[in-house]
Amino acid sequence: MCVALPGRVTEIDGDRATVDFSGNIVQARGASIIGVSVGDSVLVHAGCIIQKVDTAEADMLTELMKEVSGL
Repeated sequence: MCVALPGRVTEIDGDRATVDFSGNIVQARGASIIGVSVGDSVLVHAGCIIQKVDTAEADMLTELMKEVSGL
């Protein structure tokens, strides 16, 4: 099973976005296709932004992943 994780966009350079996942910084493609802006919460899978999510949903997903990883 694959899971897309939520992160926050900190920079945009063309089609690439720098995304912060609780301190883990990655480069993700698809910023221009999805239409993200700095500060947006996004779901990233395999290095590609697949969806914007609102902040409350991103926070909920992050907390859920923390709970699951603690099992």
